[in-house]
Amino acid sequence: MEWWSLYIKLSAMMFLQYAVWGAWAPVLAARLMGPMKMSGKQTGWIYGTLFLASIVTPLLAGQLVDQWLATQWFLVGAHLVGAVLTFLASRQTRFVPMLIVMGAYSLVFAPTIPLTTSLMFAHLGKLGIPPFRIFIWIPIGWALAGLGLTAWRRRAKQESDGRDCLILASVLSFAMVVCCLFLPDTPPKIVSFIDALSLLKNPQFLIFLIVSLLVTMQLQFYYLGTAPFLEAVGVQQKNVPAAMSIAQIAQMGAMAVLAAIPTLLPGLGFRWALTLGIVLWMGMYSCYVASRPCWLVVGSMALHGLAYALFINVGWVYVDKVAPGSASAQGLLSVVTFGLGMFLGTQVTGIVMDRLKDADTFRWRAIFLVPCVALLICAVVFVALFRVDAG
Repeated sequence: MEWWSLYIKLSAMMFLQYAVWGAWAPVLAARLMGPMKMSGKQTGWIYGTLFLASIVTPLLAGQLVDQWLATQWFLVGAHLVGAVLTFLASRQTRFVPMLIVMGAYSLVFAPTIPLTTSLMFAHLGKLGIPPFRIFIWIPIGWALAGLGLTAWRRRAKQESDGRDCLILASVLSFAMVVCCLFLPDTPPKIVSFIDALSLLKNPQFLIFLIVSLLVTMQLQFYYLGTAPFLEAVGVQQKNVPAAMSIAQIAQMGAMAVLAAIPTLLPGLGFRWALTLGIVLWMGMYSCYVASRPCWLVVGSMALHGLAYALFINVGWVYVDKVAPGSASAQGLLSVVTFGLGMFLGTQVTGIVMDRLKDADTFRWRAIFLVPCVALLICAVVFVALFRVDAG
């Protein structure tokens, strides 16, 4: 009974953490560039608030919980504030107020991403299972948030103005607060910020971080471009969240395989698992470049889910192998990927989308050719320089 109790608590934590994020991240761009009439660059700044915050607050929060505060109590406070702020964001109709509210929200949400991961790894030994048996709840949470939003929009009598995704995120944040009250106690480990930075002396870890930075920059073409791109190729607006949930279903399948076959990752090794993730993203963008038929574009989003599992989630496992149980080390990875990488990606993506736009029409093939080329270079560099094979 104690084993199941711990498993359910950690699984519920991961489910709700990513359901909150999945409620708004895939589809908010459609509201910003649609009813709110924002440019690609303005949309990039709104999304960029989370990634700017991720440059600062994960390391600060990691130090706080590594030195002084139990992780679960930080998560309670952060998600409570986040619930209020996402509701306020749903009421905004202009760029500057939206930027301020989403900026404040991002400051409290950003550190919860690495902290839920470090809390899970801190208690994983008590369960004696591979991390993917808990990670599998990440895509389930994200996908069900999208499917729930789609169901709500289908029941509505009029076209959604897009604010409903933020209201759903607020409701899920309150649920996450309740969940965190029941999480196992995770007291400070007394790990210093300097210990995390000392990992940069490891050449292989440094290569991993640099390539992770470059790869995550390309993900913004997916997050900012996919929703409006799907509408452009013929997917109805109310069906966009469900279509994008294909990625999470594929990620779920990848997690299930990795969880069911514990020897798969050690056999494949970190080097080839991470490289395969990069190549799969390149394959998805190649289908976007083709643009037709519509079923191929929609189906290619499964490659995003597989790539996310093999690059992002396996990357977390690699960091825990290098620095077991360190919130600061997971925070450092979050700073590089969800912080610097994705913030720079929002800016690059916004600029590319604005420059490759004719009147009210985006030149989608040219836009998605950019991440195709960038990811090809990343894959070649990573295979040539990264030599850690053990998974």
